Amino acid sequence: MDKLYIIKIGGNIIDDEAKLASFLRDFASFNGKKILVHGGGKLATRMAEQLGVEQKLVDGRRITDAETLKIVTMVYAGYINKNIVAQLQAQHCNAMGLCGADGDLMLAHKRQHPVLDYGFVGDVDAINTQLIHTLLQSNISLVLAPITHDQQGQLLNTNADTIAQEIAKAMCSSYETALIYSFEKNGVLLDVNDEDSVIPELKPAYYQELKQKNRIFAGMIPKLDNAFAALNSGVRQVIIGKAEKLNELINGTSGTSIINE
Repeated sequence: MDKLYIIKIGGNIIDDEAKLASFLRDFASFNGKKILVHGGGKLATRMAEQLGVEQKLVDGRRITDAETLKIVTMVYAGYINKNIVAQLQAQHCNAMGLCGADGDLMLAHKRQHPVLDYGFVGDVDAINTQLIHTLLQSNISLVLAPITHDQQGQLLNTNADTIAQEIAKAMCSSYETALIYSFEKNGVLLDVNDEDSVIPELKPAYYQELKQKNRIFAGMIPKLDNAFAALNSGVRQVIIGKAEKLNELINGTSGTSIINE
């Protein structure tokens, strides 16, 4: 069974041209089948401010009204996606940038919530595994923007961490799948202010214990919930760590390995 790496890159890396260029050199340099999932960093927020479109966040998640949807689609599926693809081509990594509407790649529905209206935020229903498989077998590396669709003509903004997890789950029956969340921290930290407090391995019982003691940074909890959900669905390996150490993350010598007991 071929190995497949699904790598999510954090917004703080996208916002830093030098760090992004270095990361993409590392991504291009390792052999194997690979998918890069990205979010948007601060560019969408800056553009919204310039256009006078007020931005609302709930628990760190963007409320996506109709005007915001236009902006995030332009920024995520447009400039950021194609900039990453162009940089990978410069490194001789043949890449193709897609969003969920392309080839019916990621089907989603508008999020329903009993109290909050998240606007045009999508929760994933289905992944077109056959299309992904066909492109990977053609030695094309995929660069995926977090814009999905509902097959009724409506685009939807979807959390990039969740997209990475859903694709890993969908592909793990055909590939030995590794899911890597790469961002600005060294891994899952016991103390968010101490970069050396990395937890090398995190198992479910220890995770629950740390959550109960409020030792896990709140912004990390959705990422970790996604990580354990991926493992429970057959994903072979989940690692969280620093984007600048991508090669070590791939080798399992850096970051936090999420492990099922």
